[in-house]
Amino acid sequence: MKPEISYDYTPRHSRAEQLEALGRILDTLDILRVHCPWDAKQTNESLRPNTIEETYELAQALLEGKDDEIRKELGDVLLHVLFYSRIGDEKGSFDIADVADALNAKLIFRHPHVFGETHVDDAHEVEQNWEQIKLKEKDGNRSILAGVPAALPALVKAFRVQEKAANAGFDWEEPADVWAKVREEIGEVQEAVESGKAEDIEAEFGDLLFSVINAARLYKVNPENALERTNRKFIKRFNHIEEAAKAQGRLLKDLSLEEMEALWQEAKKL
Repeated sequence: MKPEISYDYTPRHSRAEQLEALGRILDTLDILRVHCPWDAKQTNESLRPNTIEETYELAQALLEGKDDEIRKELGDVLLHVLFYSRIGDEKGSFDIADVADALNAKLIFRHPHVFGETHVDDAHEVEQNWEQIKLKEKDGNRSILAGVPAALPALVKAFRVQEKAANAGFDWEEPADVWAKVREEIGEVQEAVESGKAEDIEAEFGDLLFSVINAARLYKVNPENALERTNRKFIKRFNHIEEAAKAQGRLLKDLSLEEMEALWQEAKKL
């Protein structure tokens, strides 16, 4: 049941129109599940790779900030949510109503500062409360870090692990304190490189990356977003070098390092 709390918000479409739109896609999915050979044969396992791909495409659209692309990719992700719910319904386990009700109950339970008597002063306190609330959901039998999916990419996993540990109180007192750790890890990488032991070099690079990710978190920077922006910047500038070489009738490997650097600086100005 929805709590009786007032809110000032006028959606683009009325609630009835929103529900009608969701009803239409559910009807379409029901038809496809019966009449389309491809849709009919899908399982949780067969859909999983596509779900991962669609999630990354949504992440890309969000980075680019193009509303039309975000809308399209959200639709693709929504389709997968509805599809898994339909498969669950066929197995007699759950349907989209169960999914929505469970989500609604979880949101209310995890926001006692809105739906209960808990007081918070800022978003950071909300995050700290979340970790304790999540433990209560599991009767305290689940560790704080157990909620981080093992299959996450390493960079994202490191950020989430650090974030959860920080919300439990395990964090630097001041953001600036982290730089001593970063410098320490750089020194240990250099020592490992000088030793020539591949295993030690890999381990120390891992520690260095972990500390840099931690620094980004402390300064309110999402390292995944930051690195992806740098990736795209590098690709754009490198493509400029490649196109410039082609315009001269040369291959990239024919350019000297000095020529490449000059073109790189030119790309930066552009």
